[in-house]
Amino acid sequence: MSIPSWHVDLWARLQARRQRGALPHALLLCGPQGLGKRDFMRRFVRGLLCQHPHDGDACGTCRSCLLLDAGTHPDYVALSYGLRKDGVQRSDIVVDQVRELSARLCTASQFGGWQIASIDPADAMNTAAANALLKTLEEPATQTMLILVADAPWRMPATIRSRCQRIDFQLPKPEEALAWLQQVGVRDAQAALAAAGGNPGLAQIWAKEDALTQRQEVRKDLAALASGRGDALAMGKRWLDDAPEQRLWFAAQAVADEMRARATAQAAPLASTLDGENLMAWYDAVNRTREALRGPLRGDLLLLELLGRWR
Repeated sequence: MSIPSWHVDLWARLQARRQRGALPHALLLCGPQGLGKRDFMRRFVRGLLCQHPHDGDACGTCRSCLLLDAGTHPDYVALSYGLRKDGVQRSDIVVDQVRELSARLCTASQFGGWQIASIDPADAMNTAAANALLKTLEEPATQTMLILVADAPWRMPATIRSRCQRIDFQLPKPEEALAWLQQVGVRDAQAALAAAGGNPGLAQIWAKEDALTQRQEVRKDLAALASGRGDALAMGKRWLDDAPEQRLWFAAQAVADEMRARATAQAAPLASTLDGENLMAWYDAVNRTREALRGPLRGDLLLLELLGRWR
């Protein structure tokens, strides 16, 4: 596995705390999606549970490592979206899951070392689940480690965030991100990085999924609507059926480019008739709609309203 260069300092600081015997009982790994938080977490968990670690990394061959690879290690539990009684996957993490996790952490380690639990995505806990977790954070059992992973930590209560040692994953410098993309074999890395807003992980994913084609489709759709040629209803349905949050990301980018073009007296790529104030308002509306798609509101109506405002 290629270790991203922006992980190096974070890893070194965490391992220094481990060597001093000063690891916290709770970690919060947070930052934009695509920066490798989950790979970092798995690497750390493996090293912490390994019977023969080297510089914090797991040996890969001991009994503990083999059990982790098989998903049956008795001292590690991973909590994520569960299933409802009807078998449908939940869209949040609920209180019963957290209570079961807390009870698990109160038991003794079967290997005589760390008991580790991860919650991912931690920002998907509902209010009752977060309140239940608070007690575990306030009264941790001996040699237990709770690792929370969140792309949007602001959705979590401040009482949870304040009781965790926070590790922030931030966007690397453009030249660092570009070098990594080239190292892992991403073609047209510059264009992919620009589409991902400087996020190398997203750029890698989108390059594999040919998201740059989708980015161009979004721009063509917005230009068509602006000229009166597009159908907002049909367009909204098409967006909803194919990665709507990603399409809204690209829509926000396109409008930002439109505003920059106007500011520098260049030809506006979307040729929108909206004035500067309404362009900014629509840009804000795009981001609110991305957030609202996570909730219970009907996505088709959200997109229809948004695209209708653009037209």
